[in-house]
Amino acid sequence: MRAAAGNQRIWHGGRLVLPLLLLFSVAATANAAESDWMADKVLVLKAQRKLFLIKDDRILKAIDIRLGLVPEGEKEAEGDFRTPEGSYLLDRRNLDSDYFLSIHISYPNSLDLSAARGAGLSPGGNIMIHGRPNELQHEREYYSAWDWTDGCISVANTDMVDIWMMTGVDTPIEILP
Repeated sequence: MRAAAGNQRIWHGGRLVLPLLLLFSVAATANAAESDWMADKVLVLKAQRKLFLIKDDRILKAIDIRLGLVPEGEKEAEGDFRTPEGSYLLDRRNLDSDYFLSIHISYPNSLDLSAARGAGLSPGGNIMIHGRPNELQHEREYYSAWDWTDGCISVANTDMVDIWMMTGVDTPIEILP
């Protein structure tokens, strides 16, 4: 490992490792003061295209979001391209995603299952908060300008890092119209 002359970059085997070291440093520091910046709730307001990380009823961070291709209305069935509405948990994390990080939302809940079954439909599932696709199918600007997911909540990659670091497993998420 060597330091590049005149700057703070650290190289190892020809690769820049400062971003990783910085990330681990932030994570280690965060553990010491976790209660200060860890969200105890996530609130999504679909009509405003906003996600809020909340701690003790105080907004820690507001994030612009993109939704499913059919953003209005509650998700009723698999393949309807709607983002669900209701109360859920962030129950699982995925580092090996087709998108830049992803956190699973516990959709469908019992109300969603009951409504879908009552209509003779499958409620679908695999709803996530995630960053941009690892392999872009459109120009970068498309992903921040349009609702484009199959029903997930998409955010900028930098915001996804914040969500990842500021929430834990089983953090409640409420998704409102």
